Amino acid sequence: MSDALLLNAVLWLPVLGMLALPLLPRGNDAAVRALTLAVVALELACAAWLLVRFDGSVAGLQAETRLPWIRAWGVEYHIGLDGLNVLLVALTAFLGPLVVAGAFSAVQRDVKLFHAMLLLIQFTMLGTLLAQDLFLFYVFWEAMLIPMFLLIGVWGGERRIYATLKFVLYTAFGSILMLAALIYLVYTLPWHGGSVSFAFEYLYRHPPAAAAQNWLFAAFALSFAIKVPIVPLHTWLPDAHVEAPTAGSVILAGVLLKMGTYGFMKLGVPLFPEAARFFTPAMMTLAVISILYGACLALVQTDIKKIIAYSSISHLGYVMLGLASASLLGIQGAILQMVSHGLVAGGLFLMIGMIYERCHTRDLAAYGGLAKLLPVYSLFFMILTLAAVGLPTTSGFAGEFMVLIGSFDAAWPLYEQGHAAALVLAGSAVLGVVLGAWYMLWFAERFLFGAARAPHQPLVDLGRRERLILAAIVAAVFAIGLYPGPLLEKTELAARQYQKVLQGSAAAEVRP
Repeated sequence: MSDALLLNAVLWLPVLGMLALPLLPRGNDAAVRALTLAVVALELACAAWLLVRFDGSVAGLQAETRLPWIRAWGVEYHIGLDGLNVLLVALTAFLGPLVVAGAFSAVQRDVKLFHAMLLLIQFTMLGTLLAQDLFLFYVFWEAMLIPMFLLIGVWGGERRIYATLKFVLYTAFGSILMLAALIYLVYTLPWHGGSVSFAFEYLYRHPPAAAAQNWLFAAFALSFAIKVPIVPLHTWLPDAHVEAPTAGSVILAGVLLKMGTYGFMKLGVPLFPEAARFFTPAMMTLAVISILYGACLALVQTDIKKIIAYSSISHLGYVMLGLASASLLGIQGAILQMVSHGLVAGGLFLMIGMIYERCHTRDLAAYGGLAKLLPVYSLFFMILTLAAVGLPTTSGFAGEFMVLIGSFDAAWPLYEQGHAAALVLAGSAVLGVVLGAWYMLWFAERFLFGAARAPHQPLVDLGRRERLILAAIVAAVFAIGLYPGPLLEKTELAARQYQKVLQGSAAAEVRP
């Protein structure tokens, strides 16, 4: 099978799974779970093979498929892998089986619909990452709202309606502005061969006039910033995480938030390079504010889900800082940090779901002494906590360290030119590491150690299924932390191209 066919299989396998689910006998929940797990496991196998075969030294798209879709509008079905999306596609495929397996015991009603929504959101997230046509990208971008809306709204907590409406209103507002900018962008550019084109490669070669770039970039950036989310556009995230079922929280933290940072890499900067350079100081400032503000809010939470939710705001701030640094180390660190955060935050949300199934509370004050009661659970939790802190040998250290070095590398020349604020920003980001260690270790100390609270029922440690799920995540965390080189090789060329665009030294043909 060619790489192109294999990539189409990765994208469309969830759809085939959705179509097969109604054929299963009603009430046979075990068959529904088994089929869904088989589909996403096969998808992971295909994605892993594509990751191994991906050649980071080759510019442009690989495993590409390009077919006409809506000829009158110049829209194509155009998908492909490049250095910016290959790791995120692998991350999405990797988390898929873990999310499905993690929901085996957590979801007991409307099981068939629930798994259909898991497959649908897998399809739309992969489509967003793989799309190389702006119209196709926007269709997948908007379609992601549907399954997440239902996952939170149907299987969420007591305030699920409030949380899901807030999530949709925030993201829909940004998406409407992006749609208006998209239409203006495409229909004011020179037409290719007598017809309009939505192809990324064509839009990269024809940036809009400088007078229009600022507001076009602002419209796209607002939509992406809401999805990240960047402070002060973050308030939907804690509510969505708290009310979402465990699977929804893992998907949200693991992949969905990365759509915003990926949007900046793939569209925001390459489409509007002059505006991106103009707004870079503001982006770096907001990134550092998100790092510190998210960490400070995590310190004062008593809901264990909210602690991880606010930590996500802080960690995604590092990603934005790296992308805005225009440093190769910072950009590659940002890509690596996206993968690391997806693994670590996804794993922590899975573990919170596991303990919630046993104790039915998210109140931190209700816990304590779990290290004695649940030793295997506590071991995995401590490993992921240390990875979130950025302990050397874990993926968290590799990504954050590269971002910090990259930000200092970008700030020092500005400092020498008399712009001391740049160095202050980079130094403030280091404070976020200290705060991150503070709130995560404080959380672990109260959660796992100290006086044991009397549980309402005897607590059972992790079963084999749960251990396998967490072992897979921990193995990936250590593999990336100990040996990030192969992943960095696959992203280096794309990161260099992105860097050249942001620095203003790139010709059109080297844009991502």
